[in-house]
Amino acid sequence: MNDPVQLAKERFAQGLNCSQAVFAAFAAQAGLSEKVALQIASPFGAGLARQGNVCGAVTGALMALGIQRGTDSPQGKEETYRLAQQFVARFKATYGTILCKDLIGYDVSNAEGLQAARDSRIFATICPAVVEHAARLLEEFLANNP
Repeated sequence: MNDPVQLAKERFAQGLNCSQAVFAAFAAQAGLSEKVALQIASPFGAGLARQGNVCGAVTGALMALGIQRGTDSPQGKEETYRLAQQFVARFKATYGTILCKDLIGYDVSNAEGLQAARDSRIFATICPAVVEHAARLLEEFLANNP
């Protein structure tokens, strides 16, 4: 499949976490295997190891941005930060935050909050839209920042 947005949506629907879904969808474009991409992104779901911090879809997108537009030298890090900051600002313009716990309305860092989020089906209602938005935004962002 060549459409990374659709691929991200499908991977999330298959049970991968938000970070894995977005990062792996764009990894092939940079020559990274899906298996390795899934392994790299696996700890970043639900706000960094299910802590409710930065949304996994955002971290997945930023990792993908890094492998496609990032630097391998200290001299290029400011440009990488600039691009990442622009991506974050665009995401925040839609959702007002990049924090998982604020996006979903639950603190998933504890068993009670995680169970409440599961019971409310938040991972099936809000999260797919966030994954799709992050992937679509990244696709647009990469096209406009060669």
